[in-house]
Amino acid sequence: MPLETPARLALALARRGYNAEREALTLLAGAPDPDAALETAVAATPDDALVLTAAHVKDALSGTGKAARHSRPETEATGGYARERPDETPTPLTEAAADDPQPTSGNPPVSTGPDAPDYPGESKVSPDEIKGSTSRDRDPTPAEVRGDVTGRSTGTGEYDQFVRTFRDRYERLSKQLRSRVNARPASAVAEMSGGSETGLIGLVNDVRSTAGGHWLVELEDATGVFPTLVTKEKDLADLVDLLVLDECVAVQGRLSDDAGVLFADSLQFPEVPRTFRPSTADRKVAAALISDVHVGSEEFRGDAWDRFAEWLHTDEAAHVEYLLIAGDMVEGVGVYPGQDAELDVVDIYDQYEAFAERLKGVPGDMEIVMIPGNHDAVRLAEPQPGFDDELRDIMTAHDARIVGNPVTVTVEGVSVLMYHGMSLDEVIAELPDDHASYDEPHKAMYELLRKRHVAPQYGGKNRLAPEERDYLVIDEVPDVFHTGHVHKLGYGKYHNVLAINSGCWQAQTAFQKSVNIDPDVGYAPILRLDTHELTLRDFAP
Repeated sequence: MPLETPARLALALARRGYNAEREALTLLAGAPDPDAALETAVAATPDDALVLTAAHVKDALSGTGKAARHSRPETEATGGYARERPDETPTPLTEAAADDPQPTSGNPPVSTGPDAPDYPGESKVSPDEIKGSTSRDRDPTPAEVRGDVTGRSTGTGEYDQFVRTFRDRYERLSKQLRSRVNARPASAVAEMSGGSETGLIGLVNDVRSTAGGHWLVELEDATGVFPTLVTKEKDLADLVDLLVLDECVAVQGRLSDDAGVLFADSLQFPEVPRTFRPSTADRKVAAALISDVHVGSEEFRGDAWDRFAEWLHTDEAAHVEYLLIAGDMVEGVGVYPGQDAELDVVDIYDQYEAFAERLKGVPGDMEIVMIPGNHDAVRLAEPQPGFDDELRDIMTAHDARIVGNPVTVTVEGVSVLMYHGMSLDEVIAELPDDHASYDEPHKAMYELLRKRHVAPQYGGKNRLAPEERDYLVIDEVPDVFHTGHVHKLGYGKYHNVLAINSGCWQAQTAFQKSVNIDPDVGYAPILRLDTHELTLRDFAP
């Protein structure tokens, strides 16, 4: 059924001088053409009536029969998700889903809804008409935020600080590997006799092929560098394709006769344990996970955003109490060559003013948490601190939580690792297509979970800042991993961790066209926190 909000219909009736019963609004919303049904109902209502009743609507529509669904083409597969047939009612936030509160394998239960909502053309309710509304009975618990670099950044780019950051990375990730291998420091391995069995944990210093088709992987720890050899006959050779520089791995094997190289029998990543079970909320509550709004771009889909904000005011969205935004609130200025020609708002502060106005359309009783992205007015190097005071002052209307990138946000007992996703470009460029691609961004996210680090490689596409600690390490396994950046929608489960890349709210730009990116626009993944059921809402028909 097309989702027409009672709020919009009520406003339209109010302009004609009518109040309306709730059931009457529901009947109008269920009509194949709600606007035409509204006009028919008004025309058929007695002149002296002040309230449009359900009986008036039924009488007016009796000649048209039961409301039919608006139709769309059959299911089409797109980028790692599927759009549902339009005549199948999506089932977000349904009690039936509670029968399986903790799915433990495969992909998450997903309801897709390209026809909910399905408005023709622009939204007919402006953000000004609905901003600040608290009509729903929401009572969100304040989010708990961990791992935020905001206000704690001490890096100045000196060499010793980078050493400290990588040492911290090694110490924390090696702890996750020590129970799996009998590891020794690189300096101790160098002193062992040829033929000895041993293990080594280190950061990947180099990966290169040999003349014989084998792989030489250099591992570095705090004591030195030692080479390990993965022979082409071993099943481990496929794992070498998944390595990136600077990640932490463990190797177990036997030293060569001259003790100059370690022949690998096993290669292990920090990984997410297969026994991991996600936490769930103890009540019926949901979160909307979005990213890459890009207000200020000529291609920003304001109509889709208004439909989304309007939907949040409906009864169907009453349990959506949290909005988690994974970066790129605005388009920014000077982010890529020729961007100025594609800007609708050319001043960065004006862009944030415009975003703040859009945010006012979201119900005032929702808890909002947002992190920055590479288009936002913060440093590009990760970890990124949250916005400065001047930008925070612009966005005070909704009292959103503005934190750094990345962070772990816990809502209703469910932990969500929020990361904008700049390193996804690196992972997709480095790894085989079947493990990482723009069409299936969630698979690239799986590799970051495997490595327990959101941006392991230094010195490539992604800029990293030295800090007292490595804020990009995934110490605790999150229940949900939420990213954006690549403007593609994808979802799936990796060892029971739900990975979601939430698409964008910006149509294809000239730059995206030049690099062959076809964005997924106007989707809002809605996650039931008590069941981990995922619903994909399409607001950009």
